[in-house]
Amino acid sequence: MKVQQISSNVSPFAGISFVNQSFNKSGLSQLIDNELGQRVKSFGFSYSEIIRNLTNVFCSGGSCAEDIQTHLGKHLKSIPGNNVPSADTTLRGIKELCTSNTTFISKQNNNYEFNINTKLNTLNIKSLLLTNQLQQGTCYDFDYDNQVIATGKYDTKNTYKRTKGYFPGVATIGNKIVYVENRDGNANVKFEQASTLTRSYNLLKENGIEVNRSRMDAGSYSKDIIEVVASNSKLFYIRANKSAELFRQISEIETWETVEINYKLYQVASIPFAQFFEQENYRLVIMREKGKGNQIDMFTGDTFMYRSILTNDWESTEKQVIEFYNQRGSSEKLFDVMNNDFGWKHLPCSFMNENTAFLIITAMAKNFYNYFVEIVSKVFSDIKPTTRLKRFIFRFISVAGKWIYTGRQWVLKLYTDRPYESLIV
Repeated sequence: MKVQQISSNVSPFAGISFVNQSFNKSGLSQLIDNELGQRVKSFGFSYSEIIRNLTNVFCSGGSCAEDIQTHLGKHLKSIPGNNVPSADTTLRGIKELCTSNTTFISKQNNNYEFNINTKLNTLNIKSLLLTNQLQQGTCYDFDYDNQVIATGKYDTKNTYKRTKGYFPGVATIGNKIVYVENRDGNANVKFEQASTLTRSYNLLKENGIEVNRSRMDAGSYSKDIIEVVASNSKLFYIRANKSAELFRQISEIETWETVEINYKLYQVASIPFAQFFEQENYRLVIMREKGKGNQIDMFTGDTFMYRSILTNDWESTEKQVIEFYNQRGSSEKLFDVMNNDFGWKHLPCSFMNENTAFLIITAMAKNFYNYFVEIVSKVFSDIKPTTRLKRFIFRFISVAGKWIYTGRQWVLKLYTDRPYESLIV
């Protein structure tokens, strides 16, 4: 095999030029600078340039800010007019956007640090409105969950998973992150969750976003949390914790209906729920299935495995309630995407408040990716709106090309027969 080397400015990641152009043409660069203000002129780079190029890095397969220098900087700088900051400048810009932590004290007199970054969360929602991924006056389904992010940073605490890390609360609408609030890794999931959810709901309302249905796991099964969720949602669905009182009520059920859910048979029933809210018309939807090994449960005295969902929805059937609740699994997959595709597994800073700014900025990058891949999917038949980043990089970003100046204008020359010329961004 003979090899001939040609010295030329050919980039193997020429597709990133379309990402960069779309970011600017969407109006996001202007929005960022309007919302965050201008940095000191001597710094040389605006916040929009920092966030745009960090987005470019992740959309090109990078895993951390350092990839700007070690792998991708040369290719990003080849884009005409693209001002590319160094990794140090990028991290410095992120740290400038952090806020001070807030200390909450538990009933046991323990202190827990939370980081609430309203400015960046507001920018994130406004970016979703700008790109029409959310629309004012429209009702959406809302999911909330807490995610352990294992990391050995300076101020991390031991989590329930026996690793050091943080325990942020994340609110989503579909595949879009709409709110991130960080907390100490050792904070109980229910601790101050009601106030976190209040801030999240209020921020959505302030930007004209209404919540139709809220859906959460058993980590939100608490009186104060349920009150907040119920007052901010038309309907809610929360997994109920097991308790002796709950199983006492279940034991009184005489009629069960057999339904098929995901190709499996379950027995389902509903009962009024009054454990916390005697005055409210809440409903407990219960499903059960035969346990393995015919082992008798100490609470129920039978061999069934029980799961229950608390809701104020009396119109849907038990099957419809269960199937809607089960769809929250798609929102949980978002954590896998953020960890592996958008840098949450490699937090770059030493302190919680700085890393919170990074979490929200990379959430914006993920939301922009949703917007851009939707555009591309209309032209490229092998790319769908749900395509994961790795496949998108192989099928779109990884194309040989170079910018040439001809006829008093810049032209992107691509070495491919794929329909890039039909892509209007």
